[in-house]
Amino acid sequence: MPARSDSAQVQLLSMLQTAKNRLEYLTPNDWTLIIDRAKQLTFRKNETLVRQGKQSKIVYVIARGKVNITISRTRLAQLGPGQVCGDMAFLENTLASATATAEEEVEAYALGWPDLMDLFELFPHLASRFYRSLALNLSRRLREQIMLKQGGGHDPKHPF
Repeated sequence: MPARSDSAQVQLLSMLQTAKNRLEYLTPNDWTLIIDRAKQLTFRKNETLVRQGKQSKIVYVIARGKVNITISRTRLAQLGPGQVCGDMAFLENTLASATATAEEEVEAYALGWPDLMDLFELFPHLASRFYRSLALNLSRRLREQIMLKQGGGHDPKHPF
């Protein structure tokens, strides 16, 4: 992975810890370990990060830009900096349930499943915080979908 300046690293870590719907329980040290193992990628507008029905074995952390999440061309959500995609396939060790497409130019950090599992073996507390953060995000997504189905719109107490 290309070296980043100290100020760029600090700025990235700050964004990852303050972004909406981030991996909330990860510490600055956790993020440093993850980003150091990840590959920095840039996706052009309309380029696919994750394709529904395919298995990429990569979790992406979005650093810049917006990513649309669709199922059969129906938009479900939009992700931004600090959020992850590819997480459900990772958790279930299965095919992607949705497609993630760059709405604009997107900078993301790609972490292969084997690299992530290696980190978890070396740092079990990182694994615990990572999984707890994913569980929280999945709970928020489910709550949001329930609110939308009930016609209530967004729950201000639990924004997605």
